[in-house]
Amino acid sequence: MKSLVGALYDLATWLAQPLLRRKLRRRGAAEPGYLHAVEERFGHYTQARPVGAAPLVWVHAVSLGETRAAAILLAALRPRLPGMRLLLTHGTATGRAEGGRLLQAGDVQVWQPWDSPGAVRRFLAHWRPDVGVLMETEIWPNLIREAAARGVPLALANARLSDRSLRGARRAGALLRPAYRALSAVWAQTEADAARLRALGAGPVTVLGNLKFDAQPAPELLARGRAWRAGSDRPVVMLASSRDGEEAEFLKQIKALELSGQAPEAIENVATEAAAPAVQWLIVPRHPQRFDDVAAAVAAAGLSLSRRSAWHALPEAAEVWLGDSLGEMAAYYALADVALLGGSFAPLGGQNLIEAAACGCPVLMGPHTFNFAQAAELAQAAGAARRVADLAQAVHAARALLADAPARAAMRAAAQDFAQAHRGAAARSAEALQALLTGAEPAA
Repeated sequence: MKSLVGALYDLATWLAQPLLRRKLRRRGAAEPGYLHAVEERFGHYTQARPVGAAPLVWVHAVSLGETRAAAILLAALRPRLPGMRLLLTHGTATGRAEGGRLLQAGDVQVWQPWDSPGAVRRFLAHWRPDVGVLMETEIWPNLIREAAARGVPLALANARLSDRSLRGARRAGALLRPAYRALSAVWAQTEADAARLRALGAGPVTVLGNLKFDAQPAPELLARGRAWRAGSDRPVVMLASSRDGEEAEFLKQIKALELSGQAPEAIENVATEAAAPAVQWLIVPRHPQRFDDVAAAVAAAGLSLSRRSAWHALPEAAEVWLGDSLGEMAAYYALADVALLGGSFAPLGGQNLIEAAACGCPVLMGPHTFNFAQAAELAQAAGAARRVADLAQAVHAARALLADAPARAAMRAAAQDFAQAHRGAAARSAEALQALLTGAEPAA
């Protein structure tokens, strides 16, 4: 029987539907993808369920990062389930755009249903998936409860939960604990994630590792980035996957260097930074809807700008380059001599540094990496990354690294070794998903 908290949640999701439609219209003004197939979000579909005897595997990857993790899982899963059909769902336009690349004949892509009882029931009744996978952190009470009621095995894959998220989830425990308990399986990234997930009542929790270590940078993207780098006579420092507020501080530090010279007291090795060459600065924002805002901020800072979208064979000359493209992160890491990890210089939890490591790019990260705590700690211990206090220190530490070629080379080698050492989660997760589908026990 549904609790009072559950009933109130159902009422809230039902009442919020007009607000969701308004939000989608507003988001769609900047990102037209949000205006596509809006009725899918409410459980109404124009596409039919794929026919055939092969299983229909439902994977929910809310946004860009989760979709890239799902791609790694699917690459390992398809050989194990020949002929499988994929039902791929998303919550964001960037996730859906990226997910389109993963589709094969017989696959279907739709929006995640809004977590109201009606939308969820229509979604499950229409598609009737044989098994479901939620990527990383996606806990939706009605979706999980209704899947369990219909006998759809549902796993949380590449699962992670920070201390901060655990505290928030405990405050909503009456709503979230039943959802965690109803999952058929949870495949955690780390032992620490597993402990936090168990604390919320998650059922069978197994540590399988982080899928993102299994990502292999596309050779053509690495070659593209190296070609860009060869065309620059300046070393490149990138603010990677930056978030709102970080670009303004980054630009402030660039202007401070330009107007008043170095701030030697900000770093330990003053002499090393003093020998650093002039820098080519690069910003790659995390969210594409902010590309124009970041471009405007660069202009307001009085710095010249060249946008990736305007490049031809090589980047155009400017004080700041703006990486305003999707799907080229590996190329940007191959272009950069040093990367500053976005999301870690404000209390946002940091971004994934594994892709940087796989590309052999040294990383400087700020104090806030709670979303990827173990990966950050392991990278630092391996010598692939260094931690600094803020963006001011990051900029000066980057300049010091540019003047120290042996230190940069050591970090590049350590980054690649670090990425290689932690691979294997994709095969383990694919095996576990196959076992969940068939009801068999995965091999030890």
